[in-house]
Amino acid sequence: MAHRSDEEHGAVPPRIGEDPAPSAGALPRISTSEINMGFHPEEPLEEPPTASELPLNTAVSANVAAADASDIEWRTGQVHTTDEGITLMPTRANPVARRLLAKMWISDTPPTQALNIVERLQGTPYANPKVNDQQDASSRRTMEFALDLGETLIRYGAGALEVETSIIAVTAALGLSHLDVDITNQSLHLNYSPPDAESYSVLRVVRSYTSNYAGLVLVHELVSDIIAGGVSRSASAKRLKEITRRPKPFPRWIVACGRALFAAAFVLFIGGSWAGALVAMFSSSLVTQIGRYGSRWRVPEFFTIAASTMVITGIALIGHQLHAPLDPALVVSGGILLLLPSGRFVSALQDAINGFPVTAVGRLFSASLTYGAILSGIAAALVVSDVLGGGEVDVHQIVTTEYPAWLLVVLVAVAIVAGAITEQSALRLLLPTAGIAVGGYLVQLLAENMGLGDRAVPALVATVVGFAARFASDKLRTPQLVLAAPAVMFLLPGLMIFRAMYGIVINVDDMATGLVEMFNAMAIMLSIAGGVVFGETLCRPLTSNARRERRRIRRR
Repeated sequence: MAHRSDEEHGAVPPRIGEDPAPSAGALPRISTSEINMGFHPEEPLEEPPTASELPLNTAVSANVAAADASDIEWRTGQVHTTDEGITLMPTRANPVARRLLAKMWISDTPPTQALNIVERLQGTPYANPKVNDQQDASSRRTMEFALDLGETLIRYGAGALEVETSIIAVTAALGLSHLDVDITNQSLHLNYSPPDAESYSVLRVVRSYTSNYAGLVLVHELVSDIIAGGVSRSASAKRLKEITRRPKPFPRWIVACGRALFAAAFVLFIGGSWAGALVAMFSSSLVTQIGRYGSRWRVPEFFTIAASTMVITGIALIGHQLHAPLDPALVVSGGILLLLPSGRFVSALQDAINGFPVTAVGRLFSASLTYGAILSGIAAALVVSDVLGGGEVDVHQIVTTEYPAWLLVVLVAVAIVAGAITEQSALRLLLPTAGIAVGGYLVQLLAENMGLGDRAVPALVATVVGFAARFASDKLRTPQLVLAAPAVMFLLPGLMIFRAMYGIVINVDDMATGLVEMFNAMAIMLSIAGGVVFGETLCRPLTSNARRERRRIRRR
């Protein structure tokens, strides 16, 4: 006590602005029982590392290793109260919470892990291929057959996703795994890398294209038969060779008649006169001959289409100068529709949406060149007519003829059938294609009565056509493009294209209006292509493969 008093008397009072020195008596006292609460001094435990000191996937494992395996409360992860009333927290978190956090933070499939290429078939007509284990083990021959198959599909106008899924399904069904497929515009690259052998690659470049929807249907049926099992590689290669050597379903003179019939029917459909329909038939016959000789002389497609469009526009302007009972704008509109690259636009947007940007850009650029060739031909004919002193055409005051609704429906069906013939579609698909187009036209009439805009109506109708085409193609075992591409031809803005080009070339003072109308025509064509792809996507859950997949999942 004396020593404490000396310290108290000898303490120096704090100066102004300084904190007082802490005294020992002010600190709280902690008893030994409080320090040893919940611990066993005879069996000291090593403190486990905390979760923050460990990686994410091992933080929970450290807590598991630090606990006593004989403790029921630890194994259940529940809070435990001792007989003395002391609450002990478990050394490990609740197992349910741990599993939930593990699913949230730790992925079963790391992002860098290679995905199974067969998963690309989900949502396509070739999902869940049946693997034939008795096939020949020659991977080189299987890859050569896959290259031939892909080349045929690209030549006949199939999209990149159709080509990729067909190759993946065929190679998987023939017992060839560890295969990568790369499609870049017109080149097809396959890489085979087995884990116990050397890898090698094969490449094929497609340099020619042709309109053969019937051949595309036959190849689709071949792929479906292969993935169903029971077809060997040698038999498949033989069938593919027969498909490529088989003549097209319609001879050239029927194709020429179909082109002329399409032009005449469409001129009547948009309100043209019967004289205008006859002139459109004549000009379309000349276009067929121009294309035939251009292909024989190996003239680039750009100049062939430009010359064809120039002939169509020139004949229509000559008829107008001769005071024939026709409107040149309607005649040109009917004549250039089959030249518009509607199928390429659909394929380009389909490739872009499905993850093939390079191929989509290539096809979109090719379609834009064809579009530019049509504009060049129209412009050249208008310039020649203006130089020769031809009279002006009032493209904004077009005299149309009103036809009954039943006749318009018949004209749509006739035009679509004729257009499908020009694309060399299969004979059994002509009526389904016409039925889909007629259904789309009825939807167009309903949308117009509801007051939808000029841009929204084509997109809505194209979506309905794409939906119906995908549903029908699943039943008929055909690609969706074969039915959808001809069925949307009546939506193409041929009249808008001619009016825009006339305003740009002739009415220079009102060029801005022509440019805006040209942009609108391009936007409508893209909306039609996008609607077809969107309709196909909407119909995927209703296809037979999707229903079989759902039944298989429910049986698990």
